[in-house]
Amino acid sequence: MTDEALTPRQVADELGVTVRTVQRWVADGRLPATRVGGRVRVSRSSLGTVAAGPDVPEPRQIRSLLIANRGEIAARIARTAARLGMRTVGIHTSDDHAPDGFDLALQVSSYLDAGAVLDAARRAGADAIHPGYGFLSENPAFAEAVGRAGFAWAGPPPGAIAAMGDKSAARRIAAAHGVPIVPGYDGEAQDDTTLAAEAWRIGFPLLVKPSAGGGGKGMRVVRSAGEMPGALAAARREASRAFGDDRLILERLLGRARHVEIQVLFDGYGHGVHLGERDCSAQRRNQKVLEESPAPSVTPDLRARMGEAALRVAAAVGYVSAGTVEFLLTDAGEFFFLEMNTRLQVEHPVTEAVTGRDLVADQLRIAAGEPLGFDQAAVHWSGHAIEARLYAEDPDAGFLPAAGRIAALHWPEGVRVETGLRPGDTVTDRYDPLLAKLIAHGSTRAEALARLRRALDETVVLGVRTNLRFLRWLLDVPATRAGDLRIDTLAGLELPPPAVPDHAAWQAAAATLLAGRPHAPWGGAWRGAAPAAVWVRRGEEVRRVELAGIPGPAPPVAADGAVVHVAVEGQSLEFSLAAPPDVEEAVRHAAHAGDRALLHAPMPGRVIAVRAREGDPVEAHAPLVVIEAMKMEHAVVTPLTGSVSGLFVSVGDQVQRGDLLAEVSA
Repeated sequence: MTDEALTPRQVADELGVTVRTVQRWVADGRLPATRVGGRVRVSRSSLGTVAAGPDVPEPRQIRSLLIANRGEIAARIARTAARLGMRTVGIHTSDDHAPDGFDLALQVSSYLDAGAVLDAARRAGADAIHPGYGFLSENPAFAEAVGRAGFAWAGPPPGAIAAMGDKSAARRIAAAHGVPIVPGYDGEAQDDTTLAAEAWRIGFPLLVKPSAGGGGKGMRVVRSAGEMPGALAAARREASRAFGDDRLILERLLGRARHVEIQVLFDGYGHGVHLGERDCSAQRRNQKVLEESPAPSVTPDLRARMGEAALRVAAAVGYVSAGTVEFLLTDAGEFFFLEMNTRLQVEHPVTEAVTGRDLVADQLRIAAGEPLGFDQAAVHWSGHAIEARLYAEDPDAGFLPAAGRIAALHWPEGVRVETGLRPGDTVTDRYDPLLAKLIAHGSTRAEALARLRRALDETVVLGVRTNLRFLRWLLDVPATRAGDLRIDTLAGLELPPPAVPDHAAWQAAAATLLAGRPHAPWGGAWRGAAPAAVWVRRGEEVRRVELAGIPGPAPPVAADGAVVHVAVEGQSLEFSLAAPPDVEEAVRHAAHAGDRALLHAPMPGRVIAVRAREGDPVEAHAPLVVIEAMKMEHAVVTPLTGSVSGLFVSVGDQVQRGDLLAEVSA
């Protein structure tokens, strides 16, 4: 989506209205236009000043709601819809389980197949569609199609989505309405020479990021001119795959800035309010980890100024529904527009906790044509709320995405838990790794932190690696406790060492393994009057574990086939029965005979590149296979110099963690 000049016909097609309607908007000044060679042209960034459909919303009753999403957000929307007396309709794909708690669930080919989603809504007799976030939520063509099909749309107008979905155009809209933007480059020229020259003008370090999309995908920090060519190529590649648009923008990297966003809410009559701010500075690789409201660094005066700026940006594109305007905030109190998310945010529960509002209920009322019914003076904030995101990822392996089957779950009491997860579910790399959100509210920030810390201590997820242990550690970091997190804080912290199972964990694993296979000949588990013992493996480590005298309380444990998962400091670690050491040593010796290296997949994903062929010479640390998971790339490198003696994957293959990719011999 570029800021090109559109004809009235193109505008009409994009917004789902007639050409005559577009001409009327131009004539009465509602839609800014220029004349090019005697013909009327409309800038794409101006489309948000009008909304498809009539000038005044037509009230309608929503009796049945289709939720075009999955996981925790689908469950969260369904809960509010059911409370409002609506019939709830869910969707799922063939490789995903049908959602719980819905009145009806229909299978679709893909969560991204707009036609299939609309067909499901027709078959279900739905009145409205709520997109949640991700998937089709910020697709203007889908929003337009929903309206054309006669459904109420629980989201903003297509023109507003289009205007804000292009980060380059969004920057220009914000600047045109007096809202400061981060110094940078958002022009149409996209060749390397131009971008390199602009980078020198902006100054290093800087940020390269896609003009389309969001979620931190494709973003690269560039600290010197020498890094520019590689960063541009990688950012374009990821942006093209993730968003179908490889255009880039450059922005100055503001050191020690905070990421603060403003929640806005607009009805279809032009009335809008802001619901305060959220601090989302706790980020790792541009992905949010913790969010809180109110922001520790924001004063009432600053909140009012940022809120007013957010309302200006949203009003400029004719916004309707819930949305979020994101800013960078410096210690000097300067704030700069980043982007606008034209959807419900993942972190919306912290705003709900401190304002007492239900944002999904607000969205549905607005979609039904109702006015807001309150003004800015009626918005009040109470206490403090903090949210932690629980991801399926392995912090001990560089936070690579994790996969597996959920063997056991335990959620804490006393906090809000948003999840669609249940025991037996399979977590794959096909979808976002977010498993759950835990939200704690307290009268003070310290109280909210303490409640969240207790909740994380009580949480158990077995069967897949998660960032639960990392979250516990993060809440104890001094910068977190002091409310002094910045967007670059996590990148500069030394992470704790991996969890190490103690004797109790080994014994719990051994007892569970032996209970599942009591007659297995695992190295003489029974020796006369001696204590029962069994050989147990975890990774490369094998131990003979005696089962007598297990001290103290046993850690949470769950069996899943031949594997036992044990909770160790919050992390799910895998154990299995092992052969006696003499057999183990023989197998290990045979597998590592000679100087060779076996390259295994560090995460589940899709092979997008193979850099060599069998027989090719390779240098140590050269990348051989590149795997993509969650639109991010990971190169698997050879640890030694030699030749490729085996290649076991091809481009396009799906691999699981631990799968053999290649072999290199010295």
